[in-house]
Amino acid sequence: MTRLFLAILLLGQALMASTLDFIEVKGVKIPFIFEEDKRLPIVSMQVVFTHSGSIDEGKSFGLARLSGKMLNEGSLRRGSVGFADALDARAIQLSSNAGNETFVIELGSLKEEFDTGLSLLNEQLREPNFTDKSLEKVKTMALSDIARKEADFDTVASEELKAVLFEGTPMAVPNIGTKKSIKAINLSDIETFKKDHLILNNALIVMGGDISITEAKAKVQSLLSLLEAGKIGKERHYEPRKEPKESILKRPQTEQAYLYFGAPFAMNEGDPEFFKARVAMFILGSSGFGSRLMEEIRVKRGLAYSAYSRLSVAKTNTYFSGYLQTKLESQDEAKKTVVEVIDTFVRGGVTQNELDQARKFLLGSEPLRVETLSQRLGRTFSEYYQGKPLGSSAQELEMIRTLTLEDVNDFIKRHGEIRDLSYAIVTK
Repeated sequence: MTRLFLAILLLGQALMASTLDFIEVKGVKIPFIFEEDKRLPIVSMQVVFTHSGSIDEGKSFGLARLSGKMLNEGSLRRGSVGFADALDARAIQLSSNAGNETFVIELGSLKEEFDTGLSLLNEQLREPNFTDKSLEKVKTMALSDIARKEADFDTVASEELKAVLFEGTPMAVPNIGTKKSIKAINLSDIETFKKDHLILNNALIVMGGDISITEAKAKVQSLLSLLEAGKIGKERHYEPRKEPKESILKRPQTEQAYLYFGAPFAMNEGDPEFFKARVAMFILGSSGFGSRLMEEIRVKRGLAYSAYSRLSVAKTNTYFSGYLQTKLESQDEAKKTVVEVIDTFVRGGVTQNELDQARKFLLGSEPLRVETLSQRLGRTFSEYYQGKPLGSSAQELEMIRTLTLEDVNDFIKRHGEIRDLSYAIVTK
């Protein structure tokens, strides 16, 4: 029955799947991920700029994110309000944002309004509303966000954990920046970031909807002709600390302890054994109720309402992490329990029943991950970005289906580095 299900799933993905092509602009070959879908009269597009996230902003922490906010202020001719009105009048969605590794411009609308959306994006890129007034506005909003996050102890502990794990690297600073770095950013910094990073050599297009690939390419080519070729960005990778370290932040107003933990994980993006990690991490802590951490910490000992762990695998970093909240008086016991659960997991592995349940969920929930156009486009983008062959996600499912208990436990034993835990704890 499982084989039949997978065969049907793979056939469905083959009949309706995103494809990879290329567009050449000014001598630069730009990846073009596309899927035609006529079920709804809509078109969506993402212009993704790699090597353009927060780790590429130098010492001006928060510059990438602030640049995205500045681009969202519309065009010089219309101003922020006039530009927003032009978008709203046609129900066009247009926004820019920056993550750790990429800067993304998203455009979506009804098919009949897509040309208008492209025209507005063209106007925005040619004449962005980069004024002192706009900069003051977005800096005020950024400083407000930072102040709000300082009162959110989950966020404080999470960011402190990354500061501990990636000390001395750009990964140690939140992509929102710091109060000091935000105040120091000026218009020249924003303009330079746009000029150096929003370039053809960093660009990748993700597009789909009620439009043919020929028409889509023509529209994208016209838009991309606005950009300079630029200089290809550098690949970077930051390793988390191997020697455990603990950072305790005292907050007199807290009524709970926020315990975040993390460790190195010897895996890079595109690793052929990632499917084993996916199963192992599901069982350990990413599945919620039923996971080892949740069962031991909440169900058996009542130390926390929830406890989770996850594995982050990206081009720039890979690390294992987790978190829980507990009573102040239970802080030490909760920390000790985390150590015990992870140590037992590494030494003893998982049971056949745990493997069967994980496999059942991962295979059974797969159709929900590819039911929308944006999900399928996102999956194809991820495969390409990670350097995997297109369709590798479907192949991964088959490998999960045939994964044996011996293989997954051998994998877990080989990753004992997750016991080298560092901590960030917010407490009273």
